[in-house]
Formats: sequence, C-alpha cells, structure tokens
Amino acid sequence: MPSVELEVPVLIVGAGPSGLTASLALSRQGVHHVVVGKHPATAHTPRAHLLNQRTVEILRDLGIEYRVLARAMPTEFLANHVFMTTFSGAEIARLSAYGNGPDRVGDYRAASPCQMCNCPQHVLEPLLVDAIGSAGVADVRFGQEFLRLAQDESGVTAWVMDRQSGQEYSVRSDYVIGADGAGSRVLAEAGLTVEGMTGIAEVASIWFEADLERYSAYRPGILYTSLLPSRMSPIGDVFVCVRPWHEWVFIYGLDPSAPFPEDDHDKLRELIRESIGDRAARIDIKDVSTWSVNSAVAPRFSSGRVFCVGDAVHQNPPTNGLGLNTGVADAFNLAWKIKFVLDGSATPVLLDSYDAERQPVGGQVVERAFQSMLDLAAVPGALGFGGEQTAQDRWQLLWSLDDDTEDARKRRDVLTDARDRINYQANAHGIELGYRYRSGARIADGTTEPAHSKDPQLYYEATTWPGARLPHAWLEQGRRRLSTLDITGRGRFVLLTGQGGDEWYEAARAATRRTGTEITVRSIGTRGGLRDPYGEWERLREVESSGCVLVRPDHHVAWRAATSAGTAELPRVVAELLGMPAEFEPEG
Repeated sequence: MPSVELEVPVLIVGAGPSGLTASLALSRQGVHHVVVGKHPATAHTPRAHLLNQRTVEILRDLGIEYRVLARAMPTEFLANHVFMTTFSGAEIARLSAYGNGPDRVGDYRAASPCQMCNCPQHVLEPLLVDAIGSAGVADVRFGQEFLRLAQDESGVTAWVMDRQSGQEYSVRSDYVIGADGAGSRVLAEAGLTVEGMTGIAEVASIWFEADLERYSAYRPGILYTSLLPSRMSPIGDVFVCVRPWHEWVFIYGLDPSAPFPEDDHDKLRELIRESIGDRAARIDIKDVSTWSVNSAVAPRFSSGRVFCVGDAVHQNPPTNGLGLNTGVADAFNLAWKIKFVLDGSATPVLLDSYDAERQPVGGQVVERAFQSMLDLAAVPGALGFGGEQTAQDRWQLLWSLDDDTEDARKRRDVLTDARDRINYQANAHGIELGYRYRSGARIADGTTEPAHSKDPQLYYEATTWPGARLPHAWLEQGRRRLSTLDITGRGRFVLLTGQGGDEWYEAARAATRRTGTEITVRSIGTRGGLRDPYGEWERLREVESSGCVLVRPDHHVAWRAATSAGTAELPRVVAELLGMPAEFEPEG
C-alpha cells in the first residue's frame, strides 16, 4: 500500500492520561501535533483513579480543573482507608487518608489551592480529549498502532498503521513523545529499557455495580481491604469505590496454580459476595480484566529526539496511586521545554533537563509504591495469619484479637504499628508534592538545600529553593482571590518580587533583549500590586521583599535572588536556563 506522509512538529504515541496531558499542554501553547492511540477510543474501564494535589494543580493550569471536579468524588469522600473481614463483618483497622485526618487536614489545605479527588480514567480521558478538541491545535487519532521509528539529525520518522484499514503511513516530526504505557514500543525503538521487577503478581480487576451504601457511607473512602480468613491472600482483596456507593472495582490477587474464571460471571459474583459478606447482594458485572504488577523504572527517559513519559518509563504497584499522577507531571514538565525549543526561545540543551529532573522522581515513586505494597502485607501478619493455618485457625485468631491476654495485646500493638506504616501509602504528602529537582533547568543561588524538619515522605515542606515547586499562598487582586500558582505557569516565566523590587522590571526587559524570552514580572505587597492579605507569601518566599523568585512555566522555581542587588544577573540566568551559549543573540 502507498504510504501517506504527515509532517508535524510533535508526534505523541499513546492517548492515555500522560499522552493526553502532553497534548493539552502543547495545545495551550499553540504547538501543532498529532496524537495516535492504539485503542478505538478513550479508556472504557476505571483503571487509575486517584488524582493528587499536584495533578489537580496541573489540570487547573491547563484550564480543566473545574470540569474534572464536577465529575469526580471530592476529597471528603476519600477520608478513610478501611481494613475489614467483609463489608458486613468485623472491621480490623481504619486510618484517615489523603489529608482528611484532623492531624493532616491543615497540611493539605495550606499546601495547595487544590484538593485531591477521585476521577477514574474512563471519566478523565474524555474530559482531556474534549479540551484538546476545543483548543483546535491537535490531530487526535484513535485506532492507530505505532510500528517503528528512525531518528536522524533533523527529526524522527515514525510509521503508524490504521488498525481498521491496515494502511501504514509515516509521520515526520521534530520530536516524539512515547506515552504508550508498560511494554512501550516507543521506548524499545529508542533503544531504552526499564530495569526492575516485572510480573511480581497477577491480578484481576472486576468492575461491578452493587448498592453498598449501608456498609460504606458512614466511613467514606475509596479503598476497603478485605482480609477474609477463609480466603487469604498476601495483602487482601481490595474494593475500590468508583462512584459512591454503587459502582466498584474488586481487585483480586490471582493464584498462579489455579485457573481464573474470567468468563464465568456467576462464580465471580459469588467471589465478590463472599468479600461483601452478603450472599443476597445484587451484583452487575460490567467488565473483567487481568494485569501484572511491576516495579521497574527506566535508567534514562529520553534518547535523542524521543522522550518517554508515564508507565512507559516507570511502572509501580497501584499502592499510593502514583502512576497516573507521575505521568501527568512528566508530560507537564516536558511540554513547555519542547515548545521553547521549537520556537527558538531555547536550544535543545534545555531538553536534556527532562531526563535529569524526572528520572529521579520516577525512581522514588517506584520505590515508595513497592514498599507500600510490602507494608500492606504487614496487616495480616499482625493478626497472626500465615503458615499452614486453616481458615478456622485464622478466624480464631481474629475473634481473639480483643481478648484481655498478653498474646492479644502484643498482636494489637503490632497491628497498630502496621496501620501506622500504611500512612506512607495514604498520606504521603511529601512524595506527592515535595519533590525537588536538584539538577536540570535550575540555577543555584548559592544556598544549600533546606533540610527537612519532618519525615520528607509524609510531609510537604514549602521552599523557594531553586528546583522546588513554588509554594502556594493566597493573594488578592482587587476582590479576586488568586494562588501564587495562578499568577505563574501557563507557558510563561514569571518573576515575583515586592517592595523595593522595581529594578527587576528593567532587569526582565534586559533578559528579554538578551534571550528573546519574555519575563512577566508580578509585584506582591506593593501599591498597585497583588495583596498578600494573610502575610503567607512574606513567610514563604525566603528572600527579602526587594529580591525575586523566578518561576518556570511548570511552577518550579528556576532561580532566586535574596535582594535587588542580583538584578544584573537575571539576563545571564535566563540565558543559562534556556541553554544559550554566552555569545548567543536572538534573531530579529
């Protein structure tokens, strides 16, 4: 068949959350591109579902936060993580989750203008596609299978097949983004690999409808773990709430020595009813799928003109709900850099920072999620379950847990310790929001990285140290309330200053003359500037009011200066950030 060649600045392979986020970010910045997705449409099952604060911030920047929140379960519905025998049976343990506990709610509210929510993939993806379509920049094509690619000095040629017609065609682009998930063909074609453990376990996801309101509404949550003594699995079986309290996914660990009755819905309904503890429960099965648990990360996320994001380069157990969120942040980090290089505002050196910044984050996420999976196994261990016990033995251990005996007291203490470890899954605020880029598109300001005063995985600690995410503070413009994250981002470099910082306006103009990149200056706490009504920004900025904090388009701090004495440095700093040699002069 004759090939049909397309030419486009960027080709995105994969139309899941990571690929669609990259597409929407490029669309907002006016970068024409093609998205090819293998499947005929967006996700048809819930799959990933938890959106952490950083992801919602990114969706806010891209203009669809409120559309997502209108379809999502709000944060208060995520309040508990429950361990139980069955829904109708004895509860074993419960902990507050996702910043809803009285000891954490203030931390989460102070850290971000956004709150976590539960928005399953089959709901999120169509919202992203609609926003991309409305922007009118991208060509999104479903039912297209990526085959292979070849790079050269001036671009990438990729071959794609229309799965309905069988026609192959080539796409010539400056850059390719591989967002095609675990087992990524783009990754392999780029000569990249993932390292770690694959096939750790095989799992079934059964999406079903059932009215479980009387068992769940009084202890709202999205995760309910069933530790049924008569059917013991290493970490239990998990009910994931998709839509309260009638739509669920039952996640069931498969026994490799026994066949899984995927097509026998009667048997599956009995399996679910056993974990609900209600033999009369009416269950409507919507979909059944199986998948593998992996714990692997790519040593490199890019090669030449090919950049991989999401599950293509980091694959982790679903514990912590980090997979989708990390992929969205990958895409947001990469998109602005590609745009700046394409329009000549930066040299390709800027693109090297993608791997330098995101690969360590991907490694941290995979490590945390794997440890959280191991931590879950500590709960049945705390109950005394294990070895060659019979179901009756395990029931007896469970019934005796509240006895006034030394053995029962010891097991309760161990259970408390195990529950506390689950905090690293349910309240890992530092992992979700507090990662800092220690190399890449950042310019050191001569200060050392601030030490953490609390557990850096559980707690987010705000800082304007270069490489960190810009701290959130509520500001006012007239009667309008804005976050510091609202006045930055959106494809721009923004410089924040205050009283005594007037010289930064001329410094920004000098930087623009030097690099061709416009620097938006926003004054906080000055006459005619943004108000800092609570003094939050003054407490968080870590520079004098006359100093500055230079913020990248993805809300991360690029550089800061303690006082206005640093104004002469700004043109050099911006040029260095954009990878420009000392002798570079912008065209025109």
